[in-house]
Amino acid sequence: MMTDEQMMALAQTYQTPMHIFDMAILKKRVAFLKSHLPEEVSLCYAVKANTFIIKELCGQVERFEVCSPGELAICRRLQIPMRQVVLSGVYKTPAVMEALFRDGVDIGIFTAESMEQYLLLAGLAERYTMKIRLLLRLTSGNQFGMDENVLIQTIRMSRSNEWVEVEGIQFFSGTQKTSVKKLRRELTYVDAFIQRLETEEGFRVKELEFGPGLPVFYFQGDDFDEVSFLAEFSEMLSEMTSQVKLTFELGRSIAASCGTYMTSVVDAKVNKKQNYAIVDGGIHQLVYYGQSMAMKHPYCHVLPEKQEGETMDWNLFGSLCTVNDILVKQMPVRNLTVGDVIVFENTGAYSTTEGIALFLSRDLPKILLRKEDGEIHVLRDSIDTDLLNTPNYHE
Repeated sequence: MMTDEQMMALAQTYQTPMHIFDMAILKKRVAFLKSHLPEEVSLCYAVKANTFIIKELCGQVERFEVCSPGELAICRRLQIPMRQVVLSGVYKTPAVMEALFRDGVDIGIFTAESMEQYLLLAGLAERYTMKIRLLLRLTSGNQFGMDENVLIQTIRMSRSNEWVEVEGIQFFSGTQKTSVKKLRRELTYVDAFIQRLETEEGFRVKELEFGPGLPVFYFQGDDFDEVSFLAEFSEMLSEMTSQVKLTFELGRSIAASCGTYMTSVVDAKVNKKQNYAIVDGGIHQLVYYGQSMAMKHPYCHVLPEKQEGETMDWNLFGSLCTVNDILVKQMPVRNLTVGDVIVFENTGAYSTTEGIALFLSRDLPKILLRKEDGEIHVLRDSIDTDLLNTPNYHE
């Protein structure tokens, strides 16, 4: 883990705002998850959580979940083995899918979220004589996946297509789940459905890709014993009736802890007896689950640490022209001054991709990666966005 001196040196060398991802922390996190989950469970990384650490996770996880043409293009550009990709997503662009089959791209496994998606993939497999593997997504009661009866109908239909092999079920119901009881209800439901498929349809499910939505705690005061939680969860997995290969699709739980976001104070003022500090970043670059920073204090601190001066409560706002751009409310800081650097922890998941990046045409922040030996790589320099927001009247 980086020291405050190392972070301050990075801020001075590369200038804020910036994200930095620490590979030592990332790999330690993956090792932690593997050591506290059953040995037979495979890990699948949800690429949408953070595309900048995909390459570093090769050899650390067994599979990468891709949900859009853009994510697929990134993985191909990084030369991620396509056999390690599960091509998912609620909408699979037909032209993109056809291009994959036409080019003979050997995708590890596809998901089908509807009968329409199955027909698209099955038709392409037959037309291009490419054998494909499928996971059928079972809905948890939202827009994702298929109803039980439709999923069964899809299995029946697949039996007449020699180019399609349905390997199993995909199931995901949400994120930030702290209740083992809820996870038990979900697994019990899926387990019973798998048994039903075998008993009533003569169909054996070989694999269950399950999104457990393991929680990440971003705010001070959140109390959670992750070791006990994972132990109880693992015990529950051993009670499953179905003998299937288990793959856990995780994004936030893998990526969050490796990320740090640094932004500098550029203005400080007192309005109506309230202290306000403006930073050069903001909510367009820093996203925590639920965007609750106005109500809770995230794990963050100020550099350089000061031993003298009065401690006062400060409201930290970003550089966007909206009252909603609040990062921390009433944060106690000793002798805050312009030029100080605010360091936010646990920003490895979603912040780089989920923020309202184009709002007010602010530059995209730098992305740095710190290797295990301390070497720094600039994965992306800051990028002007004003061109993206400029209308083009030229033919």
